[in-house]
Amino acid sequence: MSDSDKYPADSGRRRFVKGVVGGAALAGVGTTGAAAINSATTSPGAGGGPTQAYAIENTGGPAPRGMPLIPIEIDGDGFIKGVWPEVQTVTQNGVDVQIAQTDDYEGTGVTYSQAWFQYCGVQSYEGMAPDFESDNYFRSDSGGYDWQRETYSVGDRLNVNDFDDYETWGNGIGNAGLGKPATGTWRSEDTEDTMPIQVLRSSRIEEAAQDNDFLAAATDQGVIAWLNKCTHFCCVPGYKQAADSAKFNAEDGVYCQCHQSVYDPFSIVQTLFTALPRPEE
Repeated sequence: MSDSDKYPADSGRRRFVKGVVGGAALAGVGTTGAAAINSATTSPGAGGGPTQAYAIENTGGPAPRGMPLIPIEIDGDGFIKGVWPEVQTVTQNGVDVQIAQTDDYEGTGVTYSQAWFQYCGVQSYEGMAPDFESDNYFRSDSGGYDWQRETYSVGDRLNVNDFDDYETWGNGIGNAGLGKPATGTWRSEDTEDTMPIQVLRSSRIEEAAQDNDFLAAATDQGVIAWLNKCTHFCCVPGYKQAADSAKFNAEDGVYCQCHQSVYDPFSIVQTLFTALPRPEE
C-alpha cells in the first residue's frame, strides 16, 4: 500500500479498514498490499487453521503481520478488561472440544476467537484454555513507563482514570499528545506463562471508532489494546519505549528492538494467517 493510499491527502487522517470481507477478498485489503499467510500446520489440538483477525498494522521490519487486537470493556469503576470470546463446545473429527469463539461480535459480523492469539507459543499457555478462570482484567506488570511505575504495583488493575492526560502525555520519545500507554498482562493469574499486553488511550482511536463498527465495539473511551507479542520472533515490543526507535522512523509507533519490526497502533487492519492449534488437554 503506497503512502498516498495510506494517508489520503484530502483528510490527513489514517485509513482504518471498514467492514468485514471474506478470506478470498482479504488479499486485496492486506497489511502492505497482500495478506500474510503463515505456513499451515497439521499438529493435533483445538482450533487453528486459517484465521482472520483485526490487528495493529505492521509497517516495517521482518514481522509478517500485525499484532492482534484484544476487544476491551471498561467497568463502572473505570477498570479495563479484555473481552474473552464465548466458550462453546464443538465437534472436531468426531471429538467434542471446547473453544472460545464469538461468531458475531457485538453485531459487527466479525468472528472473534481465541485463534487470534494462537501464535508464538501462546496457544499452549494456561490462560489460553477456553475455560481458564480469570476475571479478564488487565493487570500492570513491572511497568514500561515512569508514570505507570509511580501509579501501580505489579498486579494492580489498569484504570482508565489514570490515563486522563492522554491528550498531552509524552516521555521525550517522538511527539507528545498522541496517546498515553501502559503495559500489562492478561489472563495470567497464577500461571507460569504470562500473556503480555499493551494498552493505549488516544484521541485518534476515539475518532477512528466513529467510522468503524468493529473498532467502536472493541474499544471504549479511546482505549485500545493488543497482544504484545511480535509476530516475527515473539519478542515484546513497546510504544514509545526505545530511544533508538527514531533511527527506524518508529518513535511514534510500536517498535521491537530485537529485529526492528515496527507497528502502527493508529492503523487497524484485517489479517489472514494460519493459527496454530491449541494443544489437546
